[in-house]
Amino acid sequence: MPRPHPKEFRDDVVAIARRGDAPVSQIAKDFGISDSCLRNWMHAADVEDGNRPGVTASESAELREAKKRVRLLEQENEVLRRAAAYFAQTHLPGK
Repeated sequence: MPRPHPKEFRDDVVAIARRGDAPVSQIAKDFGISDSCLRNWMHAADVEDGNRPGVTASESAELREAKKRVRLLEQENEVLRRAAAYFAQTHLPGK
């Protein structure tokens, strides 16, 4: 997978494409990227600017962190559940 382009580069190319001086395909070709890449950048920029519905990058990062935290808490809960079951067995009558 190729390295991602710097954010400043993406922002500049999107700004040029939004001006509408040339077709998106020509702008993409001039900057050495594919049409679909530039369209994806424009879509993401529209979402970030609030012009289009969708999940922003900050919301996506927050959701990713929340999912990590949930997984960690589920693992901790499983450990505690097993420990409680183990200790409950040791205190059964007749042992």
